[in-house]
Amino acid sequence: MRWLKPLAALGATLALFYLLHFKQGQIPPLGKFLNPFAGFWQNNTTSDEILSDLILPELQDTVHVLWDDRRVPHIFARNNHDLYFAQGYLTAADRLWQMEFQTHAAAGRLSEIVGARALEYDRFRRRIGMVYAAENAVKAMRGNPATLLAVEAYTNGVNAWIRGLEAKRLPFEYKILDYQPEPWTVLKSAILLKFMAWRLTSRNHEIIMSRTRATLGDSLTRVLHPDYPPFMEPIIPAGTRWDFSPHAVKKPQQDFKMMLRDSAHATKNFSAQGSNNWAMAGARTASGYPILCNDPHLTLNLPAIWYEIQLVSPEVNVYGVSLPGAPAVIIGFNQQVAWGVTNSESDVMDWYHLTFKDSTQQQYFYDGAWRATQRRVEEIKIRGGETVRDTIFYTHHGPVVYRNSEKPYDWDIPSGAALRWVAHDSSNELATFMYLNRASNYDDYLSALSFYASPAQNFVFADSSGDIALWHQGRFPLRWEKQGQYLSDGSDPAYDWQGWVPLAQNPHVKNPARGFVSSANQNPVDTNYPYYLGSNYAIFERGGRINAKLAEMKNIAPEDMIALHNDVMNLHARNVLSALLAQLALENFSPDEARAYEELMKWNYENHANAIAPSIFEYWWQDFMDLVWNDELASAYGAIKRPRRDVTVDLILRQPHARYFDMRDTARRETLRDMAELSLRSALRKLTEKWGPLGPAWEWGRTRGTDILHLANIPGMGRRNLLTSGNYTCVNATTKTTGPSWRMVVAFGPQVKAWGIYPGGQSGNPGSQFYDNFVEDWVAGKTYEILYLNSPNSTANRIAGQATLRSAL
Repeated sequence: MRWLKPLAALGATLALFYLLHFKQGQIPPLGKFLNPFAGFWQNNTTSDEILSDLILPELQDTVHVLWDDRRVPHIFARNNHDLYFAQGYLTAADRLWQMEFQTHAAAGRLSEIVGARALEYDRFRRRIGMVYAAENAVKAMRGNPATLLAVEAYTNGVNAWIRGLEAKRLPFEYKILDYQPEPWTVLKSAILLKFMAWRLTSRNHEIIMSRTRATLGDSLTRVLHPDYPPFMEPIIPAGTRWDFSPHAVKKPQQDFKMMLRDSAHATKNFSAQGSNNWAMAGARTASGYPILCNDPHLTLNLPAIWYEIQLVSPEVNVYGVSLPGAPAVIIGFNQQVAWGVTNSESDVMDWYHLTFKDSTQQQYFYDGAWRATQRRVEEIKIRGGETVRDTIFYTHHGPVVYRNSEKPYDWDIPSGAALRWVAHDSSNELATFMYLNRASNYDDYLSALSFYASPAQNFVFADSSGDIALWHQGRFPLRWEKQGQYLSDGSDPAYDWQGWVPLAQNPHVKNPARGFVSSANQNPVDTNYPYYLGSNYAIFERGGRINAKLAEMKNIAPEDMIALHNDVMNLHARNVLSALLAQLALENFSPDEARAYEELMKWNYENHANAIAPSIFEYWWQDFMDLVWNDELASAYGAIKRPRRDVTVDLILRQPHARYFDMRDTARRETLRDMAELSLRSALRKLTEKWGPLGPAWEWGRTRGTDILHLANIPGMGRRNLLTSGNYTCVNATTKTTGPSWRMVVAFGPQVKAWGIYPGGQSGNPGSQFYDNFVEDWVAGKTYEILYLNSPNSTANRIAGQATLRSAL
């Protein structure tokens, strides 16, 4: 039996070898992961090193790079090729994994990394035509010499970094997920931009609104879901007259009404993520020069969505934030101009119900005849499994995302319907940002916008000569009223988009008499505007608060604008709380209820992290909305859309005896008072059950808080339960997982000055001190003064390091 011991030792050795060299479920091969010379330990020891002087043969000339004390690179190049090559190289050095992971996710390739559990996600991304849209964008990029040069140079710069990447510098996520980076491509940059377009335009309301109309009828649907809701202050000042003759849009003779009885679809009542921007004319500022501000609100992740950078060549000196994976600056400024963006929320996506000849889906009925579909076969590679071939059928409307027999993935998407999306069409949004980067006046700004199609945005503008402006810019379909609000008839040509709103007729304003322009995702125009752009815009509160504050300010300084970015006045609560409190019968209150009442009575309507009243009000309002509308809108057709809070507030203030405040499933007739008392008691019970008795645990920063999760949701690499102020109704629109992704204030003068911050850090490496070093200051409402340089020879004391990149010794 002497052979048993050596055999056991051999078995143990083989088991250890297998454990160290092969992936175990979600655990990476421990040998590679724990290697002291190339494993994850090295991500903590190499992450903060400033690059030394380098030889990069792809360069045409010398490039100088200076890093400031926040690790922002300032790139000085002698030509545009080298500028964007260096941008790609340095961005990859800090954010390579983020760039690749995002584009894998957008392109439907996560299964290559995590296996079959991502198959349905990947199938969905392929089905909506994400790569198809990006391929069309690449064609447009290649047709423009400036963007072609930039995107190819950027791509080559990324690949130069990948080729020289040592194992010890391989980003941590590659090691824990056990895969390697692959070469970057121009298509990947296009995919990234289209992914942003999807995130900002995929507000799908057709199914739920079709059910709503089927339940309530046309008249009541219009009352509860108005195109122009109460209290609204549009982006373009109300009463603006339009001096053009609009294009006629022919409406179908009969509305298409699909009877949607299937309640199995998952429905979502989407709300805008929100953003703010504004610009003040010099007549309103202390300096006499314009000030421009922007804070786009997006889902917050680590690594952060933005990468701060300065790009300088003989043609451009621009500072701002870029998207890791794409060249140029997306939001920023130069010596002469500044610009920022908010999401337009206008409708650029429709769903068309189709009738197929048979289950093969090779033909669909259109304009009285059968028309052939086009097939696109997608190969989805599965890590540890067999490749899946998925056939997607395209119509002249767009791709059929789900067949009649398939269950949609996550979204409220109709089966057997085709997607018409502006972003599928060939366009070159990158050109807009390239030309904005080097713009010097309003005409340059307007020329740059002519390239922009999707996702539609509100572009705010200011320049050093004194102009301010705002354009609601995108490629907007010519629509008849309500077109696209409900499921469209894919067989009737009258439901096709009938052309485009001409660029010159897009909503816009320049140098208005009130001395400022602003947007907060609300309705772009009032009812005087002759085109129908959509109806799912943001509620009035943020826009109303911004306009009110700007209108009352005088001798405005940058500090005033930074304060406005952090404004936490809850205009929703200020409008409705006193009316709700007036409904309460205090004699029926318990001691605990009386304490909650007193908290609300003394509240100043500001959502500060250390205040208790915002928590009580938020829980109360959510329960109030559920109590009023859930039974009222029960439907045989499945979930339907309940009215928004502004419509509900309008009912409380103007129609307190409306029938909606009665509960259908009780014998007695309830009133607004009943709804207020019942919902408050329900809210207080929930707060007590979750947070204990009324006290510090009820503070807003604790009951709501904010999570900034790791992009791949890897535990321990995000920031949870941040004690943030603000709310979705405030200018500081911070929520549980979304918020101001970049705050920027630009003040013109003899020398341009700017301030900015985002919730993250320049490095994508969780082991780096620069991974999330901005987060605490962001939570506190601080903003950093930006170091804007004019020369690579600067001796500013904030410069922390520098390097020279050469093509040869």
